Amino acid sequence: MILIFAFLLVNSGCSNKEVNEEFDCFSILAGREATIDGSVMFAHDEDDSGKQIVNYYKVPSLKHSQNEVINFKNGGASVQPDETNSYLWLEMPGMSFSDSYLNQYGVCIGSDACSSREKKGALTDGGIGYSLRKIMAERSKTAREAVKIGGELVSNYGYTSSGRTYCIADPNEAWMLSVVNGKHWIAQRIPDNHVAVIPNYYTIREIDLEDTLNFLGSADIVEYAIEKEWYNPDNGPFNFREAYSSSGTLKSTGNIYRMWRGINLLSEVDYNVEDDFPFSFEPEKKIGIRDFMKVLRDHYEGTDFYIDNQNPHMSNLRSICSNTNQYGFVAQLRSNMPVEIGAVLWIAPRRPCIQSFIPWYSGITIVPDGFGRNTYKQAIIEHFNPPQDIHTPVPELAYWNYFKESETSIDNYEEFFETKNTEIDAIENSLFKNQDGFEKEVLKTWEINKEKALQMITDYTAKWTKKTLDN
Repeated sequence: MILIFAFLLVNSGCSNKEVNEEFDCFSILAGREATIDGSVMFAHDEDDSGKQIVNYYKVPSLKHSQNEVINFKNGGASVQPDETNSYLWLEMPGMSFSDSYLNQYGVCIGSDACSSREKKGALTDGGIGYSLRKIMAERSKTAREAVKIGGELVSNYGYTSSGRTYCIADPNEAWMLSVVNGKHWIAQRIPDNHVAVIPNYYTIREIDLEDTLNFLGSADIVEYAIEKEWYNPDNGPFNFREAYSSSGTLKSTGNIYRMWRGINLLSEVDYNVEDDFPFSFEPEKKIGIRDFMKVLRDHYEGTDFYIDNQNPHMSNLRSICSNTNQYGFVAQLRSNMPVEIGAVLWIAPRRPCIQSFIPWYSGITIVPDGFGRNTYKQAIIEHFNPPQDIHTPVPELAYWNYFKESETSIDNYEEFFETKNTEIDAIENSLFKNQDGFEKEVLKTWEINKEKALQMITDYTAKWTKKTLDN
């Protein structure tokens, strides 16, 4: 009865503005002992309202001249190292906090907005925002190193946005790096046998900066909260989430219900929506890639919050798969094979519920035709100053085909989804049936001819993305 009452309350009083106001993205991280194949996994739905496009690029490792800098959006700059990493780049022109990366070492980075209560954090040289994740991807060889790089940049320059949690994973570890407007940050490692879910609020709770295996952060993170009267030591142990979160994010029904649903789909404990959710938990069983795909496609099916015969993307209660999805991915990061083959982004363009997840191997040499509007060099130059026609649909760009398909589903969702579900099952069943055999052939070739092996995975990704466009 509590759940039904809450559902009626939400649907009678939750406006579209509330649903769409920054409470969008969703992520899951899993340690290597929590997964079937021993990989670290990172699942993410990227949500952004308004007119958008998504470009895909493969950026090569680049050498830099002495004192060459990367310029930040607001005027600051950082000197580049002699060489930066190669990476797969999911780029959304004009957006400051929406791009995702998988670099040549298998470090994968995405993020979830988490508004803080800080209103006027300290900034140096205009602070850092967009460039933070790019630098972490370009310079790190591990998730832990990415966290340290990101933390140092925030400490030196200050973070320009209200707050955010960066989910960072590699073939051995997964981390959450939570940053606050200004120069404060905290990071926590996900235990190897645990899974962690995050919507759009901070989930890191009690911290121990002396435990550097599992925590990293600003040395004065507690003292600053006391100074700002966000935390009183007389009230118990310090809790980062309670001290630094804006009240709106913690009260957001879209956040609470998505957190509840994500945990309950995977946990051995069945939580109620009003419960105090853990930072991380042991899964009911070891998790596979398709388990994560199922979560990213979820609209509360099988619960009181799912309305039959209605497009769930039009509901006032935000679901994990939503009307602002731009792409979803599951990063499968394996340490038992070369990273070029072992690190894979399974990407569902646009809406995961109506599009297949296709494997993009980190070692591919180029992206398939039609997935990037320009070259990566031009994309870097134009990111915050794109052409005026950037949002004009062109059939040559794959994004617009997926966009058109997702818009078609608005008015006849049930019928459309049933048809698409059959197509999705056919493609993904073939992919998972063939993955092991295909990768064994690639690994054999790798021992003899690495260049040929890289061509094999490049062609494989291109073949399967073409299938999604042909259907």
